Amino acid sequence: MPEERDVRLSKLEALRKAGMDPYPKSTERTHEAGELLASFDALAASTESIVLAGRIMTIRVHGGMMFADMRDESGQVQLVFKEDDLSEAFNLFRDCIDPGDFIEVHGTAYLTKRGEKSLLVTDWRILSKALLPLPEKWHGLSDVEIRFRQRELDLLVNPEVRQRFVIRSRLVSSMRSFLDGNGFLEVETPVLQTLAGGAAARPFTTHHNALGIDLYLRIAPELFLKRLVIGGMEKVYEIARCFRNEGIDHSHNPEFTQIELYWAYAGKERFLTFIESMVGTMLTDAFGSMVVARENGSLDFTGPWPRITFREAIKQATTIDIDAIKDIPALKAAVKAAKVKVDFKGLVGMGEHLDELYKKTARAKLTGPAWVLEYPVAMKPLAGRSPEDPEKSATAQLVVDGSEIINAYYYELNDPIDQRSRFVEQEALAKEGSQEAQPKDEEFLTALEHGMPPTSGMGMGIDRLVAILTGAPSLKEVILFPTLRPKQEE
Repeated sequence: MPEERDVRLSKLEALRKAGMDPYPKSTERTHEAGELLASFDALAASTESIVLAGRIMTIRVHGGMMFADMRDESGQVQLVFKEDDLSEAFNLFRDCIDPGDFIEVHGTAYLTKRGEKSLLVTDWRILSKALLPLPEKWHGLSDVEIRFRQRELDLLVNPEVRQRFVIRSRLVSSMRSFLDGNGFLEVETPVLQTLAGGAAARPFTTHHNALGIDLYLRIAPELFLKRLVIGGMEKVYEIARCFRNEGIDHSHNPEFTQIELYWAYAGKERFLTFIESMVGTMLTDAFGSMVVARENGSLDFTGPWPRITFREAIKQATTIDIDAIKDIPALKAAVKAAKVKVDFKGLVGMGEHLDELYKKTARAKLTGPAWVLEYPVAMKPLAGRSPEDPEKSATAQLVVDGSEIINAYYYELNDPIDQRSRFVEQEALAKEGSQEAQPKDEEFLTALEHGMPPTSGMGMGIDRLVAILTGAPSLKEVILFPTLRPKQEE
């Protein structure tokens, strides 16, 4: 690599000696590559002068002719250079331009003898001299470590990777458009918070020098968004960057993106149908269909989605009836009797034990998309109670391929007395050693005591949704710059 860089530096100096600025500040581009190819016949008939700009990918010299492939965001087009037409400019390109360089070319639409739509170059100039070579796809950038650390190169040589992020962008854009069109207001809430609430997770801690206090990076925007509902904003959402100081694996990254939305007066069926419609619209806009084809089988998101209760899901997977179990020892005995392997080590409280049992058994067997409803109240300290069974929460989680994609509370907890008692229970769990128990937020409780209308809310993990829809094996594949351990210097 150092030798290659030295060679390219010498070519850069040769360009300067020839009177070319190797890093000019602008270009006179009139067309994109895709535009040239799409309107080729008309451009060829008009002999209109065309100016393209892009990155050189390959160069092939055949005597007095030279061919190069140039790529911009719209596509790739072949350039044709003739020595008789260009004279010294031909030799300068041949001797000083490398794959990876950005150039501007002037020319006309030209059909080669083999029938390839091309640009016959009449003039060119350098736009940016690359000092390092592009990786060769077949062996230079299949290494996962390099792909994630140098995503710019991954995008350059692996078109399928770029397409994955195009799909991600379309999904988010469609979701935002859908919500805006249905009267929702996009808002922003604090990332730096004095209490890390809104989810069961371990936060990142930082310190504010001027205030002399520790702060937390938010794990969820939930409590602030609910305060906006209390303030009279009946339909709000935030596409939020969140942070959780937990393990890194194929389905978790410390920094991730989620959408949270809250809707006053929505009601259960209206709210769940709305979510199904939103996801269906997103898929139609991004894929052209609610049925997404993947290598391991298609997923059909056409609503209404099947429903199963939390209790039923565990019973089907293990034969254990959680409603017949009243404490942790009884749960452990039932798990042992059912010959189910679940590691409860380090867990505190019934909620954490039930969650681990569910994740390791029932959820893993759900391919979905399917709603799992009525999680025990012990697992959902911020959700309202089910009107049919006060020991169950008014919750619904969308599960796809064994992963939770949406966590919805069709009835948010708006009883301030019940909410305070839940926080007290969480504090007790924290004292017992739970690292995911939620702290008591007095500011939120004060807001809640001013009255919150019946409200429905939900959170959806964008990264996880994209990974499942595109068949990506890891969240790192759908996050442009995932969190990685710093590379050790040799």
